Amino acid sequence: MAMDLLIAIFFFFIGLEITTTLSHPKQILLPSIAALGGMIFPAVIFLVIDSESGGWATAMPTDLALALGVFALLGSKANPAVRLFLLTLAVADDLFSLIILAIFYSKDLDLIHSATTLGAAALGAIFASIPALPTKKVIRLLAPLCTYLIVPIYVISKLSQGFAISDLTSKTTTALVIARIVGKILGISLFAWLALRVRFAILPDGLHFSEIVGVGALAGMGLTVSIVIAEVAIASERVQGEIRAGLVISALISGVIGYFWLKKVPAAR
Repeated sequence: MAMDLLIAIFFFFIGLEITTTLSHPKQILLPSIAALGGMIFPAVIFLVIDSESGGWATAMPTDLALALGVFALLGSKANPAVRLFLLTLAVADDLFSLIILAIFYSKDLDLIHSATTLGAAALGAIFASIPALPTKKVIRLLAPLCTYLIVPIYVISKLSQGFAISDLTSKTTTALVIARIVGKILGISLFAWLALRVRFAILPDGLHFSEIVGVGALAGMGLTVSIVIAEVAIASERVQGEIRAGLVISALISGVIGYFWLKKVPAAR
């Protein structure tokens, strides 16, 4: 019950972030398009490698807390424009993930899962849309709470269920690792490039296109929402273990790639 409350607070925060961050069309257009590519490519790659496990949707979400955490390690080399792009992309990613959850897995959601995920996110969105309510203050309160307490507790509790050594080489794990690492970078970079090429969107001030590639790498880090989707979509404990293994491996590799890419890029600008 306590874990359900924590995840409800997390998704309430997602609802707040989605509504407030995605309220400026010019600011959100390019990262939203990139986020879409960063969901389509991983899903397709996963399905090409593994069409049987049903875990394709776990390849799509981005873990904002993890991605921003690694980005913060850049210190003085951290470009504020990259952080804003990453934040907006991850929030758009969360929105699309909730839509996927509602469309493809609504029949598998029990009352508790519905209330703690879609219901809590919807409540957060409603809260943020009421001008009289102190949305910014609530976000400032919940952001560190979710980043440093709720997300770590939830992720650790789920990963503590563990996975077998054999899971590391399973088809599902391989599909998820390739889909998240390769698919996120290709999807985000290609969709952003196409949007800029046809002048459907503009590159934000202070942001270099090569930095979008680094954002694509950081977007390969996905745990919280992906684990929720896995719990809803996959009944097999064995496959869930393989998903956990794939998420851990891809998060570690994506974080390292994104960190070193963004660390080197500013020197070349």
